[in-house]
Amino acid sequence: MTRPDDTPSTPTPTTPTPTPAPPPTPERAPEPHPVLPVTEGSLVLLVGTSAAGKSTFARRHFRPTEVVSSDTCRALVGDDENDQSVTADAFELLHFLVGKRLAAGRLTVVDATNVQVEARKQLLAVAREHDARAEAIVLDVPLGVCAERNRTRPDRELPAFVIPRQHRELRASLPGLAKEGFRRVHVLRGAAEVASAEVVLERRRADLRHLTGPFDLVGDVHGCRSELETLLGRLGYRLVRDAAGRPVDAVPPAGRTAVFVGDLVDRGPDTPGVLRLVMGMVAAGHALCVSGNHELKVARALDGDRVTLSYGLRESMEQLGAEPAEFRAEVREFVRGLADHYLLDGGALVVCHAGLPERYHGRSSGRVRSHALYGGTTGETDDYGLPVRQAWAEDYRGRPLVVYGHTPLPVASFLHNTVCLDTGCVFGGALTALRYPERELVRVEAERRWYEPVRPLLSGAPGGREGRPLDVADVAGPHTVETALHGTVAVRPENAAAALETVGRSSVDPRLLVYLPPSVPPVAAGRRPGSAEHPDEAFAGYRADGVGRVLCAELLPGPRAVVLVARDDAALGRRFGPAGPGAVWSRSGRALFGPVEEAELLARLRAAAERSGLFEELGSGWLLLDAALTGLPAPGADAGPDLAASSAQARRARNEAVVASAGALLPPVLSALERAATRGLDVAGLLDRQRGRAADLRDFAEAHRRAGVPGRPLLAPFRLLAAEGANLATGPEREHLARIDRLVEADRTAPADGTALADGTAPAGGTTPAGGTAPAPVLYRTAHRWVDTADEESTAAAVAWWEELTAAGGAGIVVRPPVSPTRTAPGEGRPGGLVQPAVRVRGREWLRLIHGPARPDHPDRPSDGAPGLRRSLALREYALGLEALDRLAAGEPLWRVHQAVFAVLALQSAPVGPRP
Repeated sequence: MTRPDDTPSTPTPTTPTPTPAPPPTPERAPEPHPVLPVTEGSLVLLVGTSAAGKSTFARRHFRPTEVVSSDTCRALVGDDENDQSVTADAFELLHFLVGKRLAAGRLTVVDATNVQVEARKQLLAVAREHDARAEAIVLDVPLGVCAERNRTRPDRELPAFVIPRQHRELRASLPGLAKEGFRRVHVLRGAAEVASAEVVLERRRADLRHLTGPFDLVGDVHGCRSELETLLGRLGYRLVRDAAGRPVDAVPPAGRTAVFVGDLVDRGPDTPGVLRLVMGMVAAGHALCVSGNHELKVARALDGDRVTLSYGLRESMEQLGAEPAEFRAEVREFVRGLADHYLLDGGALVVCHAGLPERYHGRSSGRVRSHALYGGTTGETDDYGLPVRQAWAEDYRGRPLVVYGHTPLPVASFLHNTVCLDTGCVFGGALTALRYPERELVRVEAERRWYEPVRPLLSGAPGGREGRPLDVADVAGPHTVETALHGTVAVRPENAAAALETVGRSSVDPRLLVYLPPSVPPVAAGRRPGSAEHPDEAFAGYRADGVGRVLCAELLPGPRAVVLVARDDAALGRRFGPAGPGAVWSRSGRALFGPVEEAELLARLRAAAERSGLFEELGSGWLLLDAALTGLPAPGADAGPDLAASSAQARRARNEAVVASAGALLPPVLSALERAATRGLDVAGLLDRQRGRAADLRDFAEAHRRAGVPGRPLLAPFRLLAAEGANLATGPEREHLARIDRLVEADRTAPADGTALADGTAPAGGTTPAGGTAPAPVLYRTAHRWVDTADEESTAAAVAWWEELTAAGGAGIVVRPPVSPTRTAPGEGRPGGLVQPAVRVRGREWLRLIHGPARPDHPDRPSDGAPGLRRSLALREYALGLEALDRLAAGEPLWRVHQAVFAVLALQSAPVGPRP
């Protein structure tokens, strides 16, 4: 490393020869109160000779944590800030600290002499490495003043020749400082000017984090003024026209702001018209605009530089040539003044033209500007002679949403929290806007193809109708999923691998797998003897969360089912890819029916939805429902009715074998023990235990007998989850119940003859029931009742209902808040947070079927693993499910939806104890 500038270049003599002090240099009259603007996040070098007052200046104007001092680094390394022998190590430490601060985007002030070119060069290299601005504040204090201060310093006195040498180096550096790479150089001449100066921090040019929106972000316009007017109108903007009828401004609705991602010019029919409108919006404070690469070319052409008139620049210059010189001057000033990117909404939103990795956000360098305007390239060219772009968005994992354009795609698509809004309007595609924070895409089709593209619009990476195809890399390995309801949810690699294995073995078509329901944890352990679960615990828990009214619904014994039903076979193809009537799957994504049975069920459900008016009311070609299958008495089934029926038969056979074998073995054992007891042997304890086992076996056998044999499976829908453009899973439970009641009633009133149903299909798969009677229903209405958690009479009635259901062989009840989701308000020592969306309360005999007869302690204590962990898991699954529905409703690509869905599937493999 080059010797730092505040170290003597020659050895210090043992006995220095006194040198007469130079005469003081007369100072010029100082400027009154000089103001020094300094950019946040930049590297600031204090430049001046020893004793010029740099440390004092730094203490006066900057926080101690913002200043990195060479003297302090010497003290850290050598325990003495005057120890010149450790100077090399001290400056190595200084450069390291500067780099760490700049990497974090923090203002960093270097307190060193910095009068040598090589020393400044090293620090400028650190700034460039971290894409930070470099600024200099020069303390040009007369030599005589510095020498006098040096003689009177109690802590250190430098050799007499050092300060004159530093002063000469400073004077030699002043003329060329601006050319070394500093964005701004402040020179304070004289001690008085140094003492009176004021430092004012300025925002970085890209930093508009104080603007929080809402915003309407518009993709590449490329001179398509008419389409821009239409899009602004669709977004609710009111156009303002001049006397000639030309649009010169657009007033936004409800305080919104438009943001243009660049490339307003070139190729299209009316570049001046687009510029006139956008410039007026920006001037009025109704819009922001970042520069595109085409604006840069127009600026160079207007400057008179030699540029190639290609890629639409010729058309722009011809159109601008017909405009007055004053307008062209305004255009030149406008495009020259555009920033390369903006940080908005507290840093949660980044807008640029060609995309920007997170490490460049808010930074300022040629590298950042180049990437923002052109994107990264591989150095190769494709078959059309165009540069091959780096797939930076594929690797992006930043928290801010990056909105950009530049690369035309058929459809705007989200990718790893980025979205490209260039949908090739000028090439005959569409002009697209993103409403933020709603994440709603608004699209206006091009009026015609205005310019012939060099190559077809990309259809891969990201590409395709959904942005890009599903990719294992999106859900494999350790990753996180951001949810609006519950923050970040982490997925472990082993759980992700288990989810992929499940999908690979038995899933429905992954493109249709857009939702998986959360688990429903058991209620907290009951305090009542002989009851592991009791409704009072559920009511008390919700009452403690501030929920005064809850819905109690019958807990059905069959597997959970998600149903996607289409109004017509083409409706699914428009959104999901595969056409068809729909699909039915379990919590693990497994198909619940064989093809024939599934087609029959979906035909009946389609007809019921048509007759109930739900398709028409929701304006949707498909519906997504959450349901359960009933008619399958054994708990824990997670297979199709055909498989579940055989599985239930297998379990029944297993239970019968348990009853038979225990019935054959226990009586002789009891008889032998009783005989031994009569002979006076000490077997009382063993005899009591065996009598208890016999009693448990009798109870188990009775529960097994009451469970009965599997009946005809019925689908019991209890929530309409989603339709086209709508997440319906949230909101009041009464609305869910009302819609489901309409659907079930429509199924019960199916036509009795063989005529076609409302959707053109025949009832029950095309067969006419014998005797002309109505076909047997396929939908089941779940029994339910409302309970006031603070009313003893209401809760007692609910408990009696639960006891009646479970005594008749029912599984139990599910208790839910009246609105989904529900949050507790903080207060009274309670932090507040998300309330459990549901808990289940199972009956004693149903729990006996789950745990078997060989548990003498059951059901006096819970046996479902760690209850707190199960509830935490259920909340994460719930938040992920709603996140998947939000993304589905927002029209995001299916791979984004599947990220949340696969995370639910991954969490199902988390070790939290048995899950019946």
